[in-house]
Amino acid sequence: MKPVVVGVCGGTGSGKTTVSQAILNRVGLDRIAFIQHDSYYCDLSHLPIEERARINFDHPDALENELLVRHLRQLCAGQPAAIPIYDFTAHTRRPETRPVEPRRVILVEGILIFADKALRKLMDVKIYVDTDADLRFIRRLERDIAERGRTMESVVRQYLETVRPMHLEFVEPSKRYADIIIPEGGFNTIAVDMVVARIAAMLEESSSNVLRNL
Repeated sequence: MKPVVVGVCGGTGSGKTTVSQAILNRVGLDRIAFIQHDSYYCDLSHLPIEERARINFDHPDALENELLVRHLRQLCAGQPAAIPIYDFTAHTRRPETRPVEPRRVILVEGILIFADKALRKLMDVKIYVDTDADLRFIRRLERDIAERGRTMESVVRQYLETVRPMHLEFVEPSKRYADIIIPEGGFNTIAVDMVVARIAAMLEESSSNVLRNL
């Protein structure tokens, strides 16, 4: 059976992870292969540490989309994939990888996944999480300080220099490709219920088609 590929997109701090976690919990962890686009940031170990920090991480070129496309095709073909593990403090990939087995649902999350045509073509359901800019900035500020070892000054500078302009140039326009737009992220329980119901229906339809062909 061909897996159902679901993409969850939205600006930084929009609540993508909350929506993805709700889908994981409701559909079932044993039925979902979960991949985050952040894992595919290009390895910058060949650059001095000062130069790494100046890279525009909010531009599509900062991510190795070709590798993600290859991994999604592997999973769709029933083959496991070795997902990179990215170190956000050093801006490098770790030597180890995370093995992901094929599942009935492949869930992909990231701010730029709809900006890439090849990625969009692989998705059966495209979800955009839409949240006000001020809330998104506050969430990013709290996350980067607590989880990624950044200073407040560096987070604010990065937001003004790259995050906001790249959001307006790439992320916000990609909303037009969404099948479903969820305002207020994971706190919109009605929208999440609809998404989970749609995924369940697609899985049921896929199973029925297989039975009819036996």
